[in-house]
Amino acid sequence: MRSAVAAVDLGASSGRVMVGRVGPNTLELEDAHRFANDPVALPDGLHWDVLRLFREITEGLRLAARMDTSLASVGVDGWGVDYGLLDRTNRLIGNPYHYRDGRTAAGAERVHATVPQDRLYARTGIQFMPFNTVYQLAASLGKPELETADAMLLLPDLIGFWLAGGIHAEATNASTTGFFDPVAGTWALDLVAKLGLPTSILPPLVRAGDPLGAFRQSVIADAGLPRDLVLTAVGSHDTASAVVGVPAEGDSFAYISCGTWGLAGVELGGPMLGEESQKANFTNELGVDGRIHYHRNVMGLWLLQESVRTWEREGGRVDLAALLAAAAELPRGGPVIDVEDLAFMPPGDMPARIADHCRAADQPAPESRQALVRCIMDSLARAFASCIADARRISGHEVTVVHVVGGGSRNELLCRLTADACGLPVVAGPVEATALGNVLVQARALGLIRGDLATLRSVIRATQPLRRYEPTGNASTPVA
Repeated sequence: MRSAVAAVDLGASSGRVMVGRVGPNTLELEDAHRFANDPVALPDGLHWDVLRLFREITEGLRLAARMDTSLASVGVDGWGVDYGLLDRTNRLIGNPYHYRDGRTAAGAERVHATVPQDRLYARTGIQFMPFNTVYQLAASLGKPELETADAMLLLPDLIGFWLAGGIHAEATNASTTGFFDPVAGTWALDLVAKLGLPTSILPPLVRAGDPLGAFRQSVIADAGLPRDLVLTAVGSHDTASAVVGVPAEGDSFAYISCGTWGLAGVELGGPMLGEESQKANFTNELGVDGRIHYHRNVMGLWLLQESVRTWEREGGRVDLAALLAAAAELPRGGPVIDVEDLAFMPPGDMPARIADHCRAADQPAPESRQALVRCIMDSLARAFASCIADARRISGHEVTVVHVVGGGSRNELLCRLTADACGLPVVAGPVEATALGNVLVQARALGLIRGDLATLRSVIRATQPLRRYEPTGNASTPVA
């Protein structure tokens, strides 16, 4: 039996295609191809260059098939909320908008004028973010792209359509839209209709682990792929796959999936839709195997990434490792910012915005690059601790350990500060939790591994390097 699968993992700043090999005592991950994912500013707004992304993905799959001839399946995950529209001939109607495009403010006003925010939350359980799919679609009401649309595909589903031809919506990503019912596990079609949005563009739902069919022969020929390669549904929202990849033992854990965004919360058996949850601005997103990911989104490493881009535009390469080391030497008690402030959302001069934010809060602005980096790290740690404390308080869920996965798990300063801020041990890793979760769901669907989420997570604990940080400020120690 073929034992290799490919994970296509699309992040908001980069993408990757990785080969996963799974067996009774094996879980290996190998890079096939990595590529940047940068927005494109056009006169009508900020867009994703989705055609280039598809080219990079097919190149990655070509390399993956060369690396391992036993490649049997591919799964695609990516960020939530953004979508492409297809016309009645299944052609893409324009390059998809980027969620950081500013057009959605009018959409939020339009939606809340029809369905007040508290009622919208009681139905969907989704954290208010101005770029939620429901607001993006409302901003397009009356415009040609929506009037001519026959189908709306969230971006991982759009890539899947181009690879294998099926028009569907995988449920974990559908749950990020703001018009998904997390109790029923279906589209909230009555809500969509009440908002004046077309219900006909919403595709049938599929679930992680569902077979999605054979690849298009044209893709197989172009990329030199195995003739019987299939597409398998995974947790197509990257957070859903990342939480599969959390190496937790038992249920009493919190997670922080930290990359461009930081998502901090707990995994529950059902949604929390009450007033207290809405006021805390928590989201209830669907996870693999019907779990609910109850967390709050904060800006994450976007603040650091955009600061580095600003400095590099000013001239010269930035040694981020050296900056983080210098930041770690600074004393505690420096300025902190509210990393949930939407002023930090757009691209641009992040250091200037952080300095303005500090001055507006009667705090000294960071006077050096390392001081600004320390400000970001302290602020993220405080925000993560606040999210986890709120999740515990509202849900009643016990938390004895915090798992940090994704790119942020490599940031020793952030993990140490987070352990101190939470007052709980932090276990950092794996970095590629999203790709590992993607791979394991495919492997289970193919029969290469059997079991529930606890079984999948035990494989990650047994095979992936992890690091533990105690809430003492001391250096990290390896996990035994």
